[in-house]
Amino acid sequence: MSASVEIRMRVKDLRVELAENGEEILKGVSFELQAGKIFALVGESGSGKSVTSLAAMRLLPEALVITGGAVHVGKQDLFDLSESRMQTVRGRRVAMIFQNAMTALNPVQTVGQQVAETLELHTTLKGKTIRQRVVQLFAEVGIPDPESRFEFYPHQLSGGQQQRVMIAMALACEPDVLIADEPTTALDVTIQEQVLDLIRELTQSRELAVLLITHDMGVVRNTADEVAVMYRGEIIEKAPVDEFFHNPKEAYSRRLIDALPDLTRFQSVAVEQPLLQLDDVKVHFPIRKGVLQRVVDYTRAVDGVSLSIGRGETYALVGESGSGKSTLGRAILNLEEIAGGEISFKGKPIGSLSRRAMLPYRKEIQVIFQNPYSSMNPRMSVGEIIAEGMISLGLGLTAGEREERIGQLLERVQLPREYSQRYPHEFSGGQLQRIAIARALAVEPELIICDEPTSALDVSIRAEVLELLQELQREFGVSYLFITHDLSIVPSLAHHVGVMQLGKLVEQGSAEQILTAPKHPYTQALLNSVPRIDP
Repeated sequence: MSASVEIRMRVKDLRVELAENGEEILKGVSFELQAGKIFALVGESGSGKSVTSLAAMRLLPEALVITGGAVHVGKQDLFDLSESRMQTVRGRRVAMIFQNAMTALNPVQTVGQQVAETLELHTTLKGKTIRQRVVQLFAEVGIPDPESRFEFYPHQLSGGQQQRVMIAMALACEPDVLIADEPTTALDVTIQEQVLDLIRELTQSRELAVLLITHDMGVVRNTADEVAVMYRGEIIEKAPVDEFFHNPKEAYSRRLIDALPDLTRFQSVAVEQPLLQLDDVKVHFPIRKGVLQRVVDYTRAVDGVSLSIGRGETYALVGESGSGKSTLGRAILNLEEIAGGEISFKGKPIGSLSRRAMLPYRKEIQVIFQNPYSSMNPRMSVGEIIAEGMISLGLGLTAGEREERIGQLLERVQLPREYSQRYPHEFSGGQLQRIAIARALAVEPELIICDEPTSALDVSIRAEVLELLQELQREFGVSYLFITHDLSIVPSLAHHVGVMQLGKLVEQGSAEQILTAPKHPYTQALLNSVPRIDP
């Protein structure tokens, strides 16, 4: 290693155990962070990536204890410091960007106040100087009109702008080391590209040493200088990023790379009889103002969308957050009132049916949500969760027949029958999503609306869930409306694609046509933002 390379953080033989039973969570983790370089720590959920960052910052929950190792920032071992001394290190010398900006920001304080608070705690700046510094930071991280955004609350900003506020807060005290824990997981591809470009620029301009924690190999390939792969609490492989992708040494590393979707393989398209037909569908939300809350205008969330989904076909609806994808999905489910147009299912209009009249269609149109844990009752067992639809929609099965069907469904989504007795908190994200699929299939639907069902999953688990959905389609002939902002999964999954922007369908066609020869500039921008292994 060159003598000129400055090591900003050195983690050596870091060990963490569960306080309750002494089970090892981290088994001697070692790496170095260099000035002006991005070091990516990759692996699936549960591999120990986030535990490593929290242990380095001494922010572990009480259930976990550090049992060995050292973390040096410069010549200072962080494990030797008192908690009061450690508080001066956090933010000032080592800063952190968390995964979900919306939950990390205080909803009752303006974003300007929250960044100002960091400066008040760690610097000698006062009054107007602090405000000027915050505005300067907002400008540096690319927040538009930074002076007025100082007064905005988190909910008034987009997801990408919230993440930029988090980056501004992390940079406020000019730290030596920046830890970014899955900073783009919940963001659209275009916003993700902007945030990663910003982190790369700041790494160079500020000579930052960055630890980037992610499970997205495309992000690693396009962002990092060096990569380390974690598996069950150990670093099993470490290499410069080019060397790693050209010649991974470990089978697990190869599996992570191979789990990325194939962007060149497309589904064959046949002309199928329409199952769902949308004609000029509109969903408008009133904007009310004044003491009497009079309607002054409408937000046109869905503005004249027409599309068709054939039997046994997958239609992918893609676009950024706020484009109207999920609102359209809720309108099809009759959970949002349509302001115009018509929704037809099997040739019959269902767009304006009453709740009671819609009930027979609930069995035929099911939904899989983005976050399976929040869509399940934590007090109900998995068996009760799957049975709930069968009972409420009147499938007419006896208790014994329901139990047998639940067992068959769990096996079909590759889970043991005995899992029916367990509760949601006992499962991983991938297992919960399989249970959500089993629940949707329980009433034998003809159409399933999948609303971002893989956005929070690791690449390998995502690949398994997508493969399962395709198997079930071949077996049962079910149709999918697959709502997603992840274009990388579309080629191998969808027959047709529709691209939504600001409530309108700007382009639609076969998956191959849209992804290989997009005509609309917005579709082209989305495709150009997808992180690729070989840029």
